[in-house]
Amino acid sequence: MLQRFLDPAVLASISSLDLVAKTVVDGFVAGLHRSPDFGFSQEFAEYQAYTPGDDLRHIDWNVYARSERLYLKRFRGETNSLLTILLDASNSMQFGSGKVSKMDYARFLTASLFYLAIHGQRDAAGLLTFDDEVRNYIRPSTRQGQLHRLLAGLEQAEPHSRTDFARPMRYFQDFLKRRGMVIIVSDFWESPESIIRNIEPLRYHGNEVVLFHVLDPEDVRPKLNGPAILVDLETQTQLEVTPDYSKKEYREKIDAHLADLRDRTQAAGMGYYLLITDRPLDTALREYLSLRGGRK
Repeated sequence: MLQRFLDPAVLASISSLDLVAKTVVDGFVAGLHRSPDFGFSQEFAEYQAYTPGDDLRHIDWNVYARSERLYLKRFRGETNSLLTILLDASNSMQFGSGKVSKMDYARFLTASLFYLAIHGQRDAAGLLTFDDEVRNYIRPSTRQGQLHRLLAGLEQAEPHSRTDFARPMRYFQDFLKRRGMVIIVSDFWESPESIIRNIEPLRYHGNEVVLFHVLDPEDVRPKLNGPAILVDLETQTQLEVTPDYSKKEYREKIDAHLADLRDRTQAAGMGYYLLITDRPLDTALREYLSLRGGRK
């Protein structure tokens, strides 16, 4: 039952992004309630790892009994965090070999994270969409109607132009006045060295930065029945390839790219999670809750 709520192909049949987010989060939270490994309740805002000097009255002893780790319950009104999601809306994101394009998946993911942040945690949430420049920026806020504004911004985000992390990241740095979490959702078709060089400064002032790497199954393991001409959606460059190339040389290159980006991201102290568009959305939501709650 849970997989049905989180299946991207099923979600693609739902016309309202608000309903998509509610469906995903309701199904996900129901799964957390049944899980012995992760607690989630509407009664509190977040878990935080215990540090010496914290008030022992707030320790969740049920969690300690299961995990032998100390976590504090921080209740609503005690704390609000800041979440900003930077969404890649470049041309390469429109690719999709199945029912769900990378852009669709990114929208489902982002909408669900916003819904969870605002309704589940009462966090301030904001959105920046970009390609080679900033296309839209909605400042993080807890104002009434913020979720509607964010979902409207997602609906308006249509892929065009090329990816360039440099200008959008420099623009966004000017607005990082308060410590929070920054999530970047992209297919990251750029050199890992360049990506990290442009994104790493967002960690200044204690911000937590997480990369959600969204790829189509055909991006990772293309299936060709014969020679084909591949067209780069951003540059329109054409490349003739054979099945042997896709099975050997391309596979080696994409595996090296993924490993390099993951290693560089983690070495820079940032989070990295690979998301394939035919997989349920629970992995990303779990990682968000874990990071938001201070569970490493």
